Amino acid sequence: MRILSLLLLLFSLISVNAQKNIHAQWTSCLQKYVDSDGRVNYSDWAKDTAALDNYIESLEENPPADYWSKNDSLAYFINAYNAVTVKLILDNYPIKSIRRLVTPWRFKRFKLYGKRVSLNHIEHSILRKMNEPRIHFAINCASTSCPKLSNRAYVSHTLTAQLEEATRGFINDATKNVITANKLSLSRIFQWFGRDFGSKQNQLAFIQHYTNIPLDSDASINFNTYDWSLNE
Repeated sequence: MRILSLLLLLFSLISVNAQKNIHAQWTSCLQKYVDSDGRVNYSDWAKDTAALDNYIESLEENPPADYWSKNDSLAYFINAYNAVTVKLILDNYPIKSIRRLVTPWRFKRFKLYGKRVSLNHIEHSILRKMNEPRIHFAINCASTSCPKLSNRAYVSHTLTAQLEEATRGFINDATKNVITANKLSLSRIFQWFGRDFGSKQNQLAFIQHYTNIPLDSDASINFNTYDWSLNE
C-alpha cells in the first residue's frame, strides 16, 4: 500500500511538471499577443503561428491520463479550447466575427486520443461534465461579450485561484453584467448554461459570492444582448 501511494505521488509530480512545461508555451504566446484586458493582437499573431501550432501539437501528443487530477484535466481542456479557438481565428483572419465562419464550434479541429473532436465536444462533452461552472468564465469564444482571454495559461497548481479571479472579474465587469440589489442584467452565459448554475436562487447565490452588492432574494434577472464582434 505504501509503494502504491508513493507511485501515485510520483505520477502526480510528473504530471504537474509536464503540464508546467507544456502550458509554458501557451503563456509565452499569450504574453506576446494578448493584453491585460484580454484584447488579442490577431493581426501580428497571424504573421507567425508556429509557436501556437507547436503548442496545440504538444497538447495532442500529451492528452490527460488516468492518474491526472481533476485540476490537471480542467487546465488542459480550458487551454486547449482557447488555443484552438485562437487558431481558428488566425486561420481565417481578417474576420469581423467568429460567427461569420461555417460551423466554427462543430468542425473537428483538435486531435484527442487519436480522434478529431470539435470545440463543442471539448466544452459540452468534457468541461461541462466536470461539475465546475467557473469554466464558463475561463474559456473564450473570441468575441467582445465573452469572458476575456487570460494572458497566462491555466495550470493545475494555481487553477482554483485563476478560476476565482476570472469569475470575479467577469461578474463585476459592468460591460458584461449590471448588478443592483433588486435587478440584475446578466450576460447570456447565465441563460445559455443555466443548468450549470442551477435554479434562480442558486444563480443569485453564485453571483452574491462574487459581488459586494447585497442581492434581494426576489431580485429580477434579465439577459443582455451578446456582442459577437471580434475581441481585438
